[in-house]
Amino acid sequence: MLPEPFDLLNEDARTPLILAKGEHVFRQGDETRGVFFVVSGAICLTRMTEAGAAVTLHNAKVGGMFAEASLYSDQYHCDAIAVAPSEVTRLSKRSIQTRQREDAAFSEGLTRRLATQVQEYRQLLTLHAVKSANERVYLAVASGRLRGSVTQLASEIGLTKEACYRALKELTDQGALKKTGRGEYALRTSF
Repeated sequence: MLPEPFDLLNEDARTPLILAKGEHVFRQGDETRGVFFVVSGAICLTRMTEAGAAVTLHNAKVGGMFAEASLYSDQYHCDAIAVAPSEVTRLSKRSIQTRQREDAAFSEGLTRRLATQVQEYRQLLTLHAVKSANERVYLAVASGRLRGSVTQLASEIGLTKEACYRALKELTDQGALKKTGRGEYALRTSF
């Protein structure tokens, strides 16, 4: 089931893709062909800096969308890589743009979705402004940002993976977090 407003698109606007772990959905510089919905697995959007460091832009999980900005661009601006065996549905850029011009409700739904994403990215910018690594990691876990690996979280919140692991350990030792599995943490309800 696609989220609003994409659920209004015709079946011929949808292309299923099956990906092995490590396989690219698209690469930075590829011509844009659509946006994507994660049916199963997980996709990491990564951009390489001029210095050659990989920066995580977004971790898309089951039920999530990615590459919405490609609707208004000729090329993808990052790599999208399956971090687990995954199935995604590509939604045709041309079909979305046509529907947007012809259907005010669809266009409004798309605008609402993009506005929500802007709000989420502003929250991430606010998180980046927090100086303390422990506080930044705590707030990231509290806001549900630990959706992939700890390395991906570290990149997303602007820390080295070592600093992120250190903060997770300190927060766990202090009782603020509890470890629930390998690379998985949750807030303690009382500490």
